[in-house]
Parts: sequence; C-alpha cells; structure tokens
Amino acid sequence: MLPLAALLMAAVLVPAPGRSQEPSAPAAESNEAPKPDAEPSAPSPAEASPPAEQAPAAVGVPEVVVSAPRPKRATTAPPAPTTPSPRRVVADVSRPASPTPAAAPAAAQPAEPAASQGPAGSEGGPGALPKPPGQTITTVSGEQIKDSPAFSVEDLLQESPGVSFKQGNGPRDIGISIRGSNARNGFGVRNIVVLEDGFSVTQPDGLSRTDLIDPHAYGAVDVYRGPSSAMFGNYATGGAINFRLWRGDQINGARYGFESGSFGYVNNYALIGGRNAQSEGTIFMSDVRGDGYISHSGFNTQTLNALGTYSITPDDRVTFKAIDNKLTANLSTRLSLNQFVANPFQRGCTNANAVSAALGCATVNLLANGFGGATIPQTADEAAFGRHDWRNIGGIRWEHDFDGQTTWRTQAVFDDKNINQPTGATSAIGDSPSYNLLTNVTQRGNFFGFDAVHFMEVFYARERLTNYTWNVTPGGGLGSLSSFYDGGHHVNWGGRFREEIGLAPNWMGYVAAGIESTTIAAVNTVFSFPGGAAVPAPFSVQRDFLNYAPEAGLLYWLNEAWQFRGRASTGYGTPTISNLTVTAAGVSGNNSQLASQTNVGLDVGADFTPNQTVKLSVTGFYEFFRNELVNQSPGAGLQIFTFNVPRSVHRGFELAADWRPVPGWRWITAYTWLDQFYVDYTEQLSAGTLTARFDRAGNKIPGVAPNILFTRLGYDEPLGPWKGLGAYVEYVWLDAFYVDNANLLKAPGYGLVNLNLHYDTEVAHSYLKGAIFFFEVQNLLNKTYVASANNVTDSISSVTGLQNPASVLATTGTGSIYAGAPRTFVAGMKLAFR
Repeated sequence: MLPLAALLMAAVLVPAPGRSQEPSAPAAESNEAPKPDAEPSAPSPAEASPPAEQAPAAVGVPEVVVSAPRPKRATTAPPAPTTPSPRRVVADVSRPASPTPAAAPAAAQPAEPAASQGPAGSEGGPGALPKPPGQTITTVSGEQIKDSPAFSVEDLLQESPGVSFKQGNGPRDIGISIRGSNARNGFGVRNIVVLEDGFSVTQPDGLSRTDLIDPHAYGAVDVYRGPSSAMFGNYATGGAINFRLWRGDQINGARYGFESGSFGYVNNYALIGGRNAQSEGTIFMSDVRGDGYISHSGFNTQTLNALGTYSITPDDRVTFKAIDNKLTANLSTRLSLNQFVANPFQRGCTNANAVSAALGCATVNLLANGFGGATIPQTADEAAFGRHDWRNIGGIRWEHDFDGQTTWRTQAVFDDKNINQPTGATSAIGDSPSYNLLTNVTQRGNFFGFDAVHFMEVFYARERLTNYTWNVTPGGGLGSLSSFYDGGHHVNWGGRFREEIGLAPNWMGYVAAGIESTTIAAVNTVFSFPGGAAVPAPFSVQRDFLNYAPEAGLLYWLNEAWQFRGRASTGYGTPTISNLTVTAAGVSGNNSQLASQTNVGLDVGADFTPNQTVKLSVTGFYEFFRNELVNQSPGAGLQIFTFNVPRSVHRGFELAADWRPVPGWRWITAYTWLDQFYVDYTEQLSAGTLTARFDRAGNKIPGVAPNILFTRLGYDEPLGPWKGLGAYVEYVWLDAFYVDNANLLKAPGYGLVNLNLHYDTEVAHSYLKGAIFFFEVQNLLNKTYVASANNVTDSISSVTGLQNPASVLATTGTGSIYAGAPRTFVAGMKLAFR
C-alpha cells in the first residue's frame, strides 16, 4: 500500500500550470433518477472556500464513467468557461428537446455528464457508475455533513429515503438496509452490494463491513434502491451503494478536521487532493478513538483511503484505488428486552458473580475447561469480548478508447479480510483473501434507428474460505478448536448486458439482464470431545447455483417540472459458507440444504421540481420474494443461524422532500413506510420430547420497522457580517417492530432530537482558505432507545407444547439488543488549506 500511497501523493501535490488552487464546487445531493442533459444551477460555495477560477481547456483528466464512451477528439466542443463550475442540482434541470442515452462528453469538457449519468456522473469523477433511466437512485452529497460531526455512515446517509440503520458488532459496524434488506442480519451488510469509486468492497461471499467507512472521506454517495442483480450481480436483492471520494479537483490543497465529544470520542482526519494536466488524486487518512457509551465498548481504528487517475495517452486512462483499515474494539454483550430495560448501558457489570453486580447484567456461558461440560457465566468485561480486524483493498482500472464511440474497460480488485473475533462463546479467526475481475465494452450507436448505448460485461470473483472457530474460556482465553474450514472457495462468474435507448423526445428506456454461476466448496470439520479427546468429524459442503436477472426501466418527462419512472427488476442472493455451516442451535454443523433467495420488484415513481427551491420525489414498490434468507439468534453468545422462507412480500412507499422557502432556510425530509410479511412459512419448534408446527403466513417479518422518518429544519445566514452562522434541528423517528416470527414481542420505537450550531467562514490568507466550527447535541432529550435488535427464536413449553408468551421471550431472548447513545455532546472544526 505504501508505494501506491506515495505515487498518489506525488500526483496530487503537483498542480497544473496556470490553475487555481481553489476547489471546484462539490456535487449536490439529488433525490431520485436524474433528468438528462442537466443544466447547471446557480453557483454554490464549496466547503470553507471562496469561488474558484476554472482552469483553461488544456488536457482534461477524463471522467471514468461506465455508461458512456468518451470521444477521442472534441472537434465541436465549445471553449471552457471562465466562471466557476457550479454545483448541479437535479431539481434545476430542463427537459432536452431530444434526449439521447448516455451521451458522451468531449475530452476537453470533463465536467459535462453523460445523459444517463446526471449530476453524479459529471461531478463524481473516477468511479461514477451508470444510472439507467427509470432506476430509483438517491445521490447524497458530502456537503450534507460539512457543518456537523460525522462518526459513522449513518450520519452521511440518513437523508436518503428507503435507507435504515442498525448497530452491528463494533462502533462503526453499522448495518445498512435498503427497504429493510439487512434488518434481519446481526452484523455487517448483506443483500446490498457496496462499492467505492466503482470498485467492489463486497467480498464474493456477499459480506460488506462499514468499519472502513469514515464519512468525511466522501464527496457523494449513490444509493441504488430495489433489486439490482442485472447490474451488480449476486447479493444485490436490496440494491447497491457506491461511495465516492472527494475529487482531487474539489479539494485542490488539503483539509484537516478534528472532532471530540462525550465518552472519549476523538477523530483526527486529513484530506489531500489535487489535479494537473494528466492526473487527479485524493488521499484520506483518519484516526478515530473512543471509550464507548456502553460498558466494554472502547475502540481504536485507523483508515487510509486513496484514489488516483492518470491519463497515459489521450486514449488510455488508469485509475488506482487503495483502502487500509485496522480496527481494535471491545464488544459488549447483546441483551434481552428485560435486560435492556433494567440496565441498557451495562453499568456495574464488570464481574457477574460479585455481590455488587448490578441488575440486568448480560452474561455468556463459557466452557470452564474449553471443550465441554461445566460452564461459567461471564460478562463481556470478564471474557474480553472484542474484534481485532485488518482489511486491505487494492484496485486498478484501465480504460481504452477504440474510437469516439467505443470504450473498453478492465478492472481488478484484491481484497484481504483478516479477522480475530472473540465475540461470545466462540472466537472466529481467519484470513480470507479474494479477488474480483471484470472487463466490459461500452459503445454508443443506434438500435433500429433509435439512439442507443450498448453495454456488455463478463466477470469472475473468487474468495478463499478460511475460518477457525475456537471455544472461548473464562477470562478471555482460547480453549479447544470447535470447528474449521480452510482452503475452500466461493466463486461467482458470469456476464451481463444493458441496452439504453432514446425512444422519443420525452421517453428513455433500458433493458438489461445478467446470468451468474456460483460455487461454494469447503470441508467443514466439527470436533467433539468424548472423554476429553478431540474427535474430528469432517463433512463436505459443495453447492452450485445458477441465477439470472432480467430488468427493464422507463423514464418519461412530462415537462420541465415533472418526470415519471417505472421499473421491473430482479435480484438474487446465494447462501454463504457461514449460512451453510451453522445449525439452528447456533453451533457449527450442517445447514447446507439452503436455497438461493430471489425477488422480483416493481417500482413506480414521480419527481416534481417546479423551481430551484422545491424538490419532491415519491416512489412506491412491491417486491415478491422466494426462499428469502432470514437470520435468527438462538441466544447470547451463540452463532446466528439462517433459514429459507418459501414466499414473502416486501412493499412500501418512499418520500423525499427538499424545500428552501426563503434565502437561508431549508427543510429536508426522508420518509419510508415498509410492510413486509410472510406468505408461506411454517415454523417448527421443539422442547424436551415435544414438537409443534406453527403457520406464520400473514405475520410480519421480524426486524423491520414499518415507519422511518428523518427531518431537518435549518437556517444559515446568507449575507452580511454574520454570513455562515447557522443552526439546525433534526428529528429521527423509528417505529416499534417485531423481533420474533410469532409477532409476540416488539422492540420499542423511538424519536430523537438533535441540535447543531455552526459557523462557516472564508479566510483571506496565503495558506488558509476557510474554517468551519460546530457544536452539536445529539439525543437532546436523553431518550433511552434500542439502536439494534436481532431477531429472537420463539419457543414452546416442554410440558404443554404451547407457544411461550411475550413475557417469556422478553427474558429468554438474549443476544438481541444494543442500546443507543444517551445525550452526547460533540464539537469540532474543519480547516481548508490552499
């Protein structure tokens, strides 16, 4: 990583002759699918900096935009403007007289977008992905957090409708859900493909972790909502998210930020970026530490994230990507509902057996000898639960223009995940390297006389499957090896195509499809200990899956204010090796009968942008699932297990609004309604010698909140001596939701109020461009709330065979809940240097 970082540093610190060191304005957020050929909005100032003068039309560094090839020569390109490049806002666009799909920008105009790319394609730089017409997409700008602290990905994405969050295993391990896609998982991100600057950071087994995401690094984030496997392949049943670093041209110097607050939280970070005639690059570095607001939840994490693009020739470009993240974190134990009520932050739980131990302390039973027999209950402090992870990602993308209409791209990603995770009764240890290869061709042409863009791609991804599961002993040591697999593989390979067509002056559409083969092969060895001697029992896991995903979308512009969109799409997700090797008892074993989950989704939506001060977007969706993979927790310290639900339905409604009634004032809202229920599912429960079956058809799928609301009202002084002084108040509401299949027990909902004061000022100095100071109170009313609740397993009486009531689940349903943060104070500053 160090040689690559040095190369990128050299590229970004050499400014182009005659170019100002001021940043260009960053990308604005857009609510939904962009209108084509967007006209620029009124200029908006960049973070902590005055307007900049645009560079002359020398040799521009071309955008890396998948959906549109770039012509070799700009024979008819107009001269570059001499005024600052404005931000582009999706609301401020006009319908073109004759839209054409994915129009390619001229080489001398790197800021002009392809039609299907919209503002994100133009402002995103390297790594912007295509936005097919009719696709439901939200683009959130990094500008949204410029005046506020940003601890995790939730702070950056909470304004996107359809997106919700769940605390995972660690401080920044935030589970992201699109339309409830990840709500049933206990950690990480699944059912969504996550990318950074177009490079996949989802390993071939479908797992993504947000530990490596520091929100300050990103200039924009694109959220693709709904089934998207035709474009992103395996595990895109919920959609995809593409995080994009701030462009070097937007930074054009350096930025330094510092945040500090309650519970020992400190974040020091820096951004360095620049652009010259042949290259553009950005390097981000951060060091984040804290004690945590729950007992035994301190953390320490460092991140390096870099992106660089270099034009080798007028027809050849290469882009480099590097991410390095190291995490050391203590991990508290998840609680039952009754434990949460009694002691949500686990105060006084250092020693479970002490006379002074507080009520509600969660414990995990650990094997006294490390392999079997008697157990000793221990708290997270006693057992030293935690995570010690290291993630290294490197990527390279090469692009070659055959001519003005055809571009060939080839990309490779190496991703190594090295974990040591004593998170409960067992500890997972393993190194899982993977690589992801793809190559594609994009050509602009026509289809039976209609303007069109043709796209075809083939891909191959492989991950080495390695995991050693050790029993954790009292005091935090490792006992005997419980199970392991090493040397297996998870392979995804296949192809996809997309055809975007300009059907008429007011109509654009696309069709797409993908096909993918997945192989999961490993030998899982489980140990038993009769008489104290380890006896291995290996069993082979060999599963092959073949999935396909057709898709089509349509976009219609009624006039300059209204656009309508519709989409029919499909998604698929295969089981993973961890799903196939954990039984319903929460221990290692054979669960290899699982099938792929698939879904078919229908989206319809409308976007209303009558002027520059109003944006309104609504989307309705209905998704039909087969063999949905649902996770449950069998108890504290045990492993999460997975089962298939034959048929289920996800439906809902999304709304996004942005209103600026008068200069300085702004109100933004994102609301999501979700209704997810089983259509065909019978659950079997056992206790003692009794077994009972229960029909769950019509029951709500646990873990999914039916109502999610984020709203913010803010004011920033636009003129005069107090220009840049501002404040806002936020309200976040998450409705109560069921945590079990029988719909007996609910996690309580909550409503939080946050208050922010900030000052953004320009500085007339030879080195310093500007400064931002802020102070924020989060959870102003000091509510105690549930930040995360894993699904719990229903149970029956061993005497009567009847289903146990909610009062029993509230006690026995351990391993479920993490409390959210109490009232928190955070202050900080951001400095921009020339």
